[in-house]
Amino acid sequence: MGLSAAKIIGKDHYIIIAGRTVSKLEGAINELKEAGIEAEAMACDVSDFDSVSALAKKAKSLGTISSVIHAAGMSPNMGDADTIMKVNALGTIHIHEAFHDVMEAGSCLIDISSMSAYMLPGKLLPTKAYPLSHSDKNLFFKKMMKRVNLFPQKSRSGLSYAVSKNFVVWYAKSQAVKFGKKNIRVISISPGSFDTAMGELEKDGVEQFLAKSAFPRLGKVDEIGELIAFCASDKPGYLTGTDILCDGGCIAGQMKR
Repeated sequence: MGLSAAKIIGKDHYIIIAGRTVSKLEGAINELKEAGIEAEAMACDVSDFDSVSALAKKAKSLGTISSVIHAAGMSPNMGDADTIMKVNALGTIHIHEAFHDVMEAGSCLIDISSMSAYMLPGKLLPTKAYPLSHSDKNLFFKKMMKRVNLFPQKSRSGLSYAVSKNFVVWYAKSQAVKFGKKNIRVISISPGSFDTAMGELEKDGVEQFLAKSAFPRLGKVDEIGELIAFCASDKPGYLTGTDILCDGGCIAGQMKR
């Protein structure tokens, strides 16, 4: 999804693509360069604040940062519950903390969440712990995992994913006023089931959701890339502090009528 957006944004912007291992980004960099886009890769582990801070400083050293697309994330089949929470929840906090001081007026920060953010009953969500993200990240993490660990081991990765993505939606909204004081927009986008490598890992069980969706098919990567790129542009200048659910009507299809 991030690469698809980069192919559009990169038509008139320099691109930095970050990931835990630079070697795994070589294919993406080659695709961008073949399209005539200036781009480079940088190693960054979003679960480590110092790593994210180094990325922010690097981006700032190259000029004005027009947008930050925080697309890093781990799905239930990519790690254990602890790791998923560190990457998805703490990673989001680190991105905001590191980039707030280096972004300038007119820019935009987009957090990529998931339609899973909408799928858990409210009583399962540790929402009282969410505000701790602003004051005590260690206690925040402990409280989040305390809720996840109440459930059987086999379900913890999935629960950690859904809880962390629900938090991402909340956190982006909670940061809107802080960033807004610098005239910077903050939004989140919650994709549904898309035809991506991560989507392939999570394909089991997808059909039951697609069957009830308004559009009973997987989303195309270009469709979400266009949405991300549009939101990152200066065209929707009044769009901030909200989440955009792009799931082909999957969540709407689960509603009782």
